[in-house]
Amino acid sequence: MKRLFAYLCPFAGRMSVGLTIKTAGTLVELALPYILGMLLNDIIATYAGSGDTQGGLRSILIWGGVMAVCAVAALVFNIVANRMAAFVAKDVATAIRHDLFDSTMRLSCARADAFTVPSLESRLTSDTYNVHHLVGMMQRLGVRAPILLVGGLLITLTLDPILTLVMFSVMPLIVLTVYIVSKRGVPLYSQSQQAGDAMVRVVREDAQGIRVIKALSRKEYEQSRFEAVNRELMHDSLRAAANTSVSNPLINLFLNVGLVAVMFVGAIRVNNGLCLPGTIISFIQYFTILSNALLSITRIFMMFTKGTASMNRICEVLDAKDRDESESAAEGVMPLPENPERYISFENVTFSYRGKTDNVNAVSFDLPQGGTLGIIGATGSGKTTLLSLLMRFYQVPVGSGTIRIGGRDIRTMTPAELRSRFGIAMQNDFLYAGTIEDNIRFGRDITHEQVVHAAAMAQAHEFISKLADGYDHKLTVKGTNLSGGQKQRLLIARALAGNPDILVLDDASSALDYKTDAALRKALRENAEVQKASLTTTVIVAQRVSSIKHADLILVMDQGEVIGCGTHDELLDTCTVYSEIAESQMGGAILE
Repeated sequence: MKRLFAYLCPFAGRMSVGLTIKTAGTLVELALPYILGMLLNDIIATYAGSGDTQGGLRSILIWGGVMAVCAVAALVFNIVANRMAAFVAKDVATAIRHDLFDSTMRLSCARADAFTVPSLESRLTSDTYNVHHLVGMMQRLGVRAPILLVGGLLITLTLDPILTLVMFSVMPLIVLTVYIVSKRGVPLYSQSQQAGDAMVRVVREDAQGIRVIKALSRKEYEQSRFEAVNRELMHDSLRAAANTSVSNPLINLFLNVGLVAVMFVGAIRVNNGLCLPGTIISFIQYFTILSNALLSITRIFMMFTKGTASMNRICEVLDAKDRDESESAAEGVMPLPENPERYISFENVTFSYRGKTDNVNAVSFDLPQGGTLGIIGATGSGKTTLLSLLMRFYQVPVGSGTIRIGGRDIRTMTPAELRSRFGIAMQNDFLYAGTIEDNIRFGRDITHEQVVHAAAMAQAHEFISKLADGYDHKLTVKGTNLSGGQKQRLLIARALAGNPDILVLDDASSALDYKTDAALRKALRENAEVQKASLTTTVIVAQRVSSIKHADLILVMDQGEVIGCGTHDELLDTCTVYSEIAESQMGGAILE
């Protein structure tokens, strides 16, 4: 919880004012039963014995007015303090959510995989809500309940110490109940939140794959998957709720026993002339106040239990060590002299996601600046892994090879420095709800003319121009109001718009027809010839031989290894797998 206190520190001044107002309102509230007891014992009894009806009525009206003023003051003070507490809780939750989102965006891909996307979503939503609720409740009840409890006990001691001791006899049982329930609650709520993550994951998968589920008539299967995780969540939530549900009935039982004992002993003392009836009435009111204070403290402990579990989950992300920005252990690695013929260089690179089976093994190649690299191979052969390593989404361990760009080990570059060189379009990339131009610009300082030029190269300008509002056409979430080919062309336009040093196309033309794909490749070649000074280096992952046929270097991947390396013509002669792929896709065209 130290991290939560750090977030509260900037609001210390505002919290102090709010807590002061809350304290004043609570103290005024505590005075009401005391005034009532005094009114019954002193004023009414005194004037009733003296026969001075008018004087008694005047005193009753005065002290009644004082009680009304106290009641209104307590109401106003509590409303103002609660509003201030709500604003502090809102601002603290906003700051936590901002830092949590920032940390989530900075996580390394490996660490994000370990957390899982549904879990990160849950931490950003339900966990921050729990912390928000905790901060607000601690300011409202965290001040009021202890003051009512301690203040009420002190006042009752002045009224009748014997009755106070009778009432206080049940306190140890209540404290023990709260302690046991809260101690068991943290792990139970943590387990319940993990079950919630699992349910979010299934819902997220089914929402994204709803069309496939309908097309394959797998509604019943997905329903069974959801029922399984929902049942698990229900079971874990039930255990957590059962643990906390024990506290209120037990505390009410102990309080009721204490109240019966107080009334029994009080009746005896009144009968023996040791206590006044007004004192018993005040005492019962204070007992009610103390009961509510204890129940509020129980709620605080329950919320504290849930909030602590949520804050711990948030801190796991905030304190994650392997951030994307962290520098590698490539200290002392000297850059090589820049060599245009070795602009992108893989030197015996080996990598495993889980540290067991190598996903790529001993990959080595050199690509000249301005050249084009094509990568082809079966699904799962390691094609996308090479791109992830090149952009340092995942990091090559020390001793498992080196990746260089312009002679520099990429582990010595900051992520911002490295990735500013790239423009990338991936097969399953995303489009957000906004205009076409905004999606292509993607928050960069790019002019409208550059957007149009990139769209023209990506073969997207033609269909955009036919839309009624052109580049201002609004896309739905994930671009569902476009066809697959149209979305891919916008993604390619986004990659081209920044005029990158290295253009990466990861199966980005799979939804394009052959004519559009050919036109795209022609536009890229022509642009490369026109923009020779920029020397854009291109990396293409594709399933089609036609997409990489003109590449300067082609890698044929199989189970993480390079089984063929060379130009299209060289591979037709030296790599059986490539030759078979080319023959199956292009037939006699490979001889042209």
